[in-house]
Amino acid sequence: MNFKRIIISRTDSIGDVALTFPMCHWIKDNFPQTELIYLGKDYTKSVIENCSVIDRFISWDEILQLPSSEKIIYLRSINADAIIHVFPNKEIASLAKKVKIPTRIGTSHRIFHFLTCNYRIDFSRKKSDLHEAQLNFELLRPLGLKSIPQWEQIKNSTNYWKVEKEELPSDIHQVIDSQKPIVILHPKSQGSAKEWPIKNYITLANLLAERGWHVVFTGTENEGQQIRSKIPSHSSIHDSTGKLTLKQLIYLISKSTTLVACSTGPLHIAGLCNIQALGLFSSKRPIHPGRWKPLGIKSQAIVYDPNCSDCMKKKECNCIENIAVETIFNEIKKGA
Repeated sequence: MNFKRIIISRTDSIGDVALTFPMCHWIKDNFPQTELIYLGKDYTKSVIENCSVIDRFISWDEILQLPSSEKIIYLRSINADAIIHVFPNKEIASLAKKVKIPTRIGTSHRIFHFLTCNYRIDFSRKKSDLHEAQLNFELLRPLGLKSIPQWEQIKNSTNYWKVEKEELPSDIHQVIDSQKPIVILHPKSQGSAKEWPIKNYITLANLLAERGWHVVFTGTENEGQQIRSKIPSHSSIHDSTGKLTLKQLIYLISKSTTLVACSTGPLHIAGLCNIQALGLFSSKRPIHPGRWKPLGIKSQAIVYDPNCSDCMKKKECNCIENIAVETIFNEIKKGA
C-alpha cells in the first residue's frame, strides 16, 4: 500500500491523545514517506506537537466554525489517502465519506460507521484486557498490522516524544534552577477520574518539603480555587495552579523528578517525559490501570486493593481514598 497522507482523528482529552502516539509511531515506522496528520482539539495541540512522528496538526475546533460546504472543501484540500477514526465522531466520519477519502477505518461498534467507513474493525474496548494504547492498534489491521504489540514494547518506547524549553513564571523558574528534586502534585482531574483526597496530597506535600524536596501543585485556575486555601505555606511548597499554559506545564513536568496524580492528562505527560509517574487508580473496570496506566519506563500504577470486591462487581467504590500517604512517599523515595 502507498499512502501519501493519513489522518488520525481523536478529538477528546489529553490522556486519550497521548495513548495514540504508539500507533502513530508504528505508522511512521512502516510508512516513513507518509505525511501523518492529526485531527484533534485545540486543547490538545501542544501535546500533539511534541510527538515527533506527527507531521501536521489540524484543529477540529476551527473546522467546526466553517459552514458545511466549506468543511467539505477544507477536508478535501488535505487530499488524504486514509483516515483512522480512533475516537468515533459522527460528523467527522460523514465528512470523510463525502470527500471520498479512499481508506476510512473505524470500529464496527458504532452504527454510523456502517454508513461511513469501508473498514470496520470488530473489537471491544470495555470487555478487553488490553491497555488502551494496545487497543488503538486494532485499527491498524487494514494497514497490514498482523498482531497487537505487547504492553512492555509500547510502554518502554517513547523516544518520539520531544519537549522544547518554555519560559516559566519567575517563582517556578527558580524552583527548576535550585537543583533540588521536584515533585509535582496534581490533585484534580476535572471529573474524569476517581480522585485521591486533597488532605492526602497536603500531608504528602508536608512530608516531602520537610525532607528536602520542592513540591509544586498544578491544575487549572478553577481547580486552584478548590484547593488553593489548603496548600501549606512553606518555602518549598509552590502553587502553580492557574499560572501555566499547557506548554509550560509540559516543560515543568519534563524538568521534575516525580508526578503524582490520578488517571488524568498530566500523568500521561509525565509518563511520556520518562519521569517517575505515580498514578493512583481504582480497580474498577473500565477505569482500572490495566486499561489506563501511563506509558514510560518509570511509570507506576498504584491501587489500594487489586481485588477489591466492590470494584470487581463494578459497584460504586472509593477505595482509592485508602491508598496510604506513606505508600506514595516511599515510592517517591525509591525513585529519587
